[in-house]
Amino acid sequence: MDDKDKLSTTDYCETKECVDEMPSAPSHIGWKEMYLKEDWWAIYLGIGLMLGTLIAFLLGSNAIKLLAINPGGVHWTSFGQLLGHFQKNLHLYLLQLLFWLVIFGISTRIMGFKLSQFIPSFIFLYILSIIMFSISGWANAAKYNLEPPLVALILGLILANVVPLPHWLDSGFRVEYYIKTGIVLLGATFPITLIKTAGPIALLQATIISVVTCLTIYFVGTKFFGLDKRLASVIGVGGSVCGVSASMAIASSVKAKKDYLYTSVTLVVVWALVMIIVLPFVAKLLRLAPGVAGAWVGTSEFADAAGFAAASAYGKMAGNENAAIQGFTLMKVIGRDMWIGIWSFVFAMIACLKWEKEECGARPSAMEIWWRFPKFVIGFFLASLLMTSLTAGYSTAVFNKTVKPDLIMPLVSLRTWTFIFCFLSIGLTTRFKELKATGWKPFGAFTTGVAVNVILGFLLSVFVFGSYWSALGK
Repeated sequence: MDDKDKLSTTDYCETKECVDEMPSAPSHIGWKEMYLKEDWWAIYLGIGLMLGTLIAFLLGSNAIKLLAINPGGVHWTSFGQLLGHFQKNLHLYLLQLLFWLVIFGISTRIMGFKLSQFIPSFIFLYILSIIMFSISGWANAAKYNLEPPLVALILGLILANVVPLPHWLDSGFRVEYYIKTGIVLLGATFPITLIKTAGPIALLQATIISVVTCLTIYFVGTKFFGLDKRLASVIGVGGSVCGVSASMAIASSVKAKKDYLYTSVTLVVVWALVMIIVLPFVAKLLRLAPGVAGAWVGTSEFADAAGFAAASAYGKMAGNENAAIQGFTLMKVIGRDMWIGIWSFVFAMIACLKWEKEECGARPSAMEIWWRFPKFVIGFFLASLLMTSLTAGYSTAVFNKTVKPDLIMPLVSLRTWTFIFCFLSIGLTTRFKELKATGWKPFGAFTTGVAVNVILGFLLSVFVFGSYWSALGK
């Protein structure tokens, strides 16, 4: 890959090659991030899709509704029915594919990817997504727990580890870009009133989890396992906040070695995959309310994409996907993700003023919080605020009859497309043979944090704040 085609910041790395290409001390890129970072493009696309859908709704057009088509609602019992659906709507799917290619292709090219690689990769991803939706549209899918997120993840893992896919295909498997765009679209279907009522609880629970888990991993790592302070800080924040993104942010703040970053990324990926499978089934065994399970997933998972997969899977199992996703979003996206900037600033100060006092020429600025803050969260809030304000004047009857089916549901379908793109991409970029040996000491420290996350998160979600989470979706 030529220099001009390399990514401009570390926020896009999900693959081995991307991490390997990073400098040992990556830094933010200033205001260029507004056109070079996925966070901002997720906002542009998410808000743009919301406004486009709103305009179509006000004009009485069903263009966006048709564009948001997917085979998940067919409820087919024979392949003939499914084939008939595709024959009837082939032109809409071709138009939809072109639509996704244009909006994602232009933006990824601006961010530094080659269209010659992205376009065929995304077409491959789109075809797989059609298959995922088709499976979920089978009349007996729910009976066998064939939930799209888990099926997409498993299929992606099988393809990535059995079929020798070329690495250039990773250009279209943009895990974080798809999930961030989906989160902004989620904001358009997420009432701001929920944030007002449960948001403070989410922030309090997230603060408890983030502080306790991070300090546990750091001190267990340094005092018990004898890990380097920088390695302990990277895996500590990676395990307490937001996995890969948090690990990269802290690696930048403390000038960690590239191997430390890759160790943290590996641990995050391994445990995130485990939690996607374990948490929904444990929650089902315990018969947790969807909102409670969503909050527990949001407390225990290490990445937004993995958490959405787990929350969505359990929500479908429990018959209320919306409540599970709301609980997860409040806990993870609104609560824990905000700690990326805070921990980056704190550890930057510690590294600068204590660890490297003789080497550091300047103290970290408070602006470091802004540079590390997950910007797509702004898009989530903005979309939620705008949509809630614009639809507040409709009566309940009118909302359910016209607003929900013609405005909200098309956005839900578009959001689901981005989530399926993401879940498939997780699997397709996880190649087990490339996971480097992390060593038992970092694994032990990180796993201690996993135990704290899961147990403390369960207690907080079920017993301490259970009344708030169980009320979601009612």
